[in-house]
Amino acid sequence: MANTTIGAAVPSSRILVRVGISRMLQHQAAAPTLIMCSSTAKGAEELSRLVNTGCKLVGCGSAVPSLRVSNNDLAKIVDTNDEWISVRTGIHNRRVLSGKENLTDLAVEAARKALEMAEVHPKDVDLILMCSSTGDDRFGSAPLIQKALGCKSNPLAFDITAACSGFLLGLFSASCYVKAGGFKNVLVIGADAVSRCVDWTDRGSCILFGDAAGAVLMQACDIREDGLFGFDLHSDGDGKRHLISTFKENETDDDASSGNHFASSFPPKRSSYSYLQMNGREIFKFSVRVVPQSIEAALGKAGLASSNFDWLLLHQANQRIIDGVATRLEVPSERVISNLANYGNTSAASIPLALDEAVRSGKVQPGHVIAAAGFGAGLTWASAIFRWG
Repeated sequence: MANTTIGAAVPSSRILVRVGISRMLQHQAAAPTLIMCSSTAKGAEELSRLVNTGCKLVGCGSAVPSLRVSNNDLAKIVDTNDEWISVRTGIHNRRVLSGKENLTDLAVEAARKALEMAEVHPKDVDLILMCSSTGDDRFGSAPLIQKALGCKSNPLAFDITAACSGFLLGLFSASCYVKAGGFKNVLVIGADAVSRCVDWTDRGSCILFGDAAGAVLMQACDIREDGLFGFDLHSDGDGKRHLISTFKENETDDDASSGNHFASSFPPKRSSYSYLQMNGREIFKFSVRVVPQSIEAALGKAGLASSNFDWLLLHQANQRIIDGVATRLEVPSERVISNLANYGNTSAASIPLALDEAVRSGKVQPGHVIAAAGFGAGLTWASAIFRWG
C-alpha cells in the first residue's frame, strides 16, 4: 500500500494562518528543481514567487448525454425493477452516450462552460488535465480537447487514469503545477463513459453507471487567497481484484489447433478489455471505512475541525455509501451534496458534475468550504478540502 498525505493551513479569516516558508516548500515537492536555493537575485525572486503562490477554483461546468435511461427502461432488458434499484442504490435515472455523441465532446462542453464562468479565454489556458479511464482514444483525449477549445498556445494536455478518484488526483496535480511550476490557468476535467465497459445483462453492475463530464478552472492567486487547503491521497493494489476491467487476448479456433509455437504466439492476437467486474459488498465496506478516515486526515492537514466546513461532496457511487460516510462524520443530510438519483455513478465526472449543479443552483456560494472524497478502482481514494471561488 502506498500512502501520501499532503495539505496546507487554511488562509481564511476564521482560521489561523499557520503556513511558513518551510511548510510551503514541503508542498512544492512535485517540481523541486524549480525551488532550489540560489545565490542569485533571480533565484531568490523565483523562490519568493513560488512560496507566495496559491490557487483557487474560479469556474465550473458540466455536460451529460441526451439519452436518459430510467430504472423502468433497464427492467426491459434485465431482471430488475425500479424499487429494487432505488432502494439499494438511490438511483432512478442515468445518462448514456448514444448515436453520434462521444466523451470528448462532453468534456469540451464542460470545459467551455468552466472557462465562460471564469471569464478566461482558451488562449490563456496553460494546462489541461483530462481525468478519465474510458476515453475515446487509448492514447488519451486531452490533446483533442485542447484543439477543440482553440488553445492557440499549444498548452500541455494529458490524461490521468485513476477511475473514480481521478478528478481529485487531477485537482492535486493541478495545484502542484500552479504552486511549483508557475502555471496560471489549469483546466481539470473529469469525464467517463462507463457504459462502454458495463455488461448490460448483469443487473448487479449495469444499474449503477452513467456517462458525464465535469470541469473546473484552477487559477493562480496570492497565497492569502489560497483556496486549496488540504489533500489526502492513497492507493492499495491488493484491493484491485474487487473492481477491475482487465486486458485480455481473444482466443480463436485457429489458435487452439496450431502446433507451431511461434505461429500461435506471434503476431499477437486481437485484444480487448473485459467487462467491468465488481464485488459490490467489498467496495461498500472499503468505502465506508477509508473515506471518513481520509476526510478527517485532510481536514487535520488543513487545520480544520471535523465539522468546520460547509458541504460534504462525495463521489456519487451509491446513496447508502454517501449516507454511511455522512453518518460517521456526523454531517447532517442538509449539508450533503448529492445528485446520484439523476445520473448514477459517473466515475471521474461525478464530483465536478455535482459541484457544477450545486454552484449554478445557488446552493454552493463563493467562500463556502467543501470536503470532497473520491474512491474506486485501483483501489484508490483521495480527499480534498477546498474553498469555492
